[in-house]
Amino acid sequence: MEAKDQILRKISSEVVKVVDGDGLIVRNNLTKVEEEIRLYGIDAPELTPCRKLKQDESETQIAGGLLMKMAYESYDFMRSIIKPGDQVYILQEANNLKDRYGRTLAYIELENGKILNEVMVEAGYAKAYNKIICSELPKYQQLSLNAKTNKKGLYLYVDQF
Repeated sequence: MEAKDQILRKISSEVVKVVDGDGLIVRNNLTKVEEEIRLYGIDAPELTPCRKLKQDESETQIAGGLLMKMAYESYDFMRSIIKPGDQVYILQEANNLKDRYGRTLAYIELENGKILNEVMVEAGYAKAYNKIICSELPKYQQLSLNAKTNKKGLYLYVDQF
C-alpha cells in the first residue's frame, strides 16, 4: 500500500470469530465494540445457499454444492491463519469504509505484519474481487492469476471460481 492511498489505521482489535473466507468479526481493544469486517478486494465462495451463491454458480458454471465445499476449504484455511483471540490491526482506505450491507471494509494486518487479504489470495483460497474496489486490487488480480496458474488452493478443483 502506498502513502497516497490515505490508509487509516485503527487501534488494534481482537478477533472474535472467523465468519467465512472473506470476513470476520473483531472487537476493538479500546472501545470493546464488535464489528463485522469484509476484506477489501477479495472474494471467497459462499458457505450457505444464498443469492450470491446462485450468482457465483451462474458466472463460474460450477455447481453450488462444489462451490460450498470450496467455501469450507477457504473458511478452514482462514481459520488456520487467524483465530479468536488473535490481535490484528484494521487498515482502511479513507474514502471506502463500508460496503452496501454496512460491514466495515478493511485490510487485516496480522501479528506477523502480513496482510490477511493478500495471504488468502496468494494461497488460492480467495480470488481478486473487482466489485469492491480498493487500491490493492491490481496486486490481488496478479496474485489470483499466479494462484490459478500454479493450481494453488481452490484452483486444485477448477480453473476458475
